[in-house]
Amino acid sequence: MIVLPSNNTGFECGKLAGQFPGRIGHLHSVESPREPKQDVPWALDNGVFGAWQQSRKWNEEPFYRYLEQYAIWRPMWAVVPDSVGDRDETLRLWDKHASTVAAFGVPLAFAVQDGMTPSDVPTETSVVFIGGTTSWKWRNLTKWTDNFPRVHVGRVNTYRLLWMAHEAGAESCDGTGWFRGDKQQLAGLTKYLSESKPNHLRPDPCLL
Repeated sequence: MIVLPSNNTGFECGKLAGQFPGRIGHLHSVESPREPKQDVPWALDNGVFGAWQQSRKWNEEPFYRYLEQYAIWRPMWAVVPDSVGDRDETLRLWDKHASTVAAFGVPLAFAVQDGMTPSDVPTETSVVFIGGTTSWKWRNLTKWTDNFPRVHVGRVNTYRLLWMAHEAGAESCDGTGWFRGDKQQLAGLTKYLSESKPNHLRPDPCLL
């Protein structure tokens, strides 16, 4: 599983990317736009969750402006605009935005929300991005990994949750907290990356 720290392209992140090739990338967000690094895998979030957290209206312009500037740099995928925890509105937004995002030549990620089932995922989807509320996401994780080959898990910020996503079969995950000064949290990420190397003995699930 590749870990995509959110909005962090600093020294410590680069150090881990060098230590664990192909296991660390970047999740860029239009809320804190940064230029992608051409030698590091990256994906694009749409900024909806940040706007929702701050109780403000989401604006589509920064999202499309970022795609116009950097889509040619080949992101792993871009999250089509969604609505946190709202099944019907997310499907409406997909119908409104998916073809426009696809026109930039990037793979489409569909953010699944509370109440959705695998039959809700549009056929044009390349990656299922598990969004929604926290409790719903973790209760339903394997429903998505059992039904889709490419699944990304949002908001994964602890050693235990990294292993939960990994063992479920997720292709990637993101998190905002790894490089914010908590040495224990960063140690958890490093430990996961070390333990999940091929042929490495995995930890006892009871100890996670």
